[in-house]
Amino acid sequence: MLEQQVADLLAREAIRDLPLRYCDCVWRDDIDGIVALFTTAGSFTVLIADTETKVEGHDALREFYAGAMDLMPRPYIHNHVVDLVADDFATGRCYLDLRSARNNMDWLGAGYYEDAYRATTDGWKFASRRFYVVHMTELPEALGGD
Repeated sequence: MLEQQVADLLAREAIRDLPLRYCDCVWRDDIDGIVALFTTAGSFTVLIADTETKVEGHDALREFYAGAMDLMPRPYIHNHVVDLVADDFATGRCYLDLRSARNNMDWLGAGYYEDAYRATTDGWKFASRRFYVVHMTELPEALGGD
């Protein structure tokens, strides 16, 4: 029993670290760092109103994030919840406030992420990340913005 509780705590800590590292990479424009947080077949989906944009795999993720950095986004996440589903799989959700360093840190938008996490030989990774946009004042080129 104690062994399982310790394993669960270690898994939760590693999983909670993923969104923190993700935001750190975004702040530093570290696209390779962002991509490394995903499984090889990992996906990122953005849902804005009735529009869904999905990219899968490291090459597509790298191209997508390169096109999304034009706004110089600075994410602030909070309220991260994690549900351990199996020893190698978990789901979670965290909420986001987004600011633009390009525009004097003006408020850019808000939303939340719904994530699926997978344990790999390299540690926990995003299997999928879905960004539900609640409000966005400006869109990056990767999502059809100017």
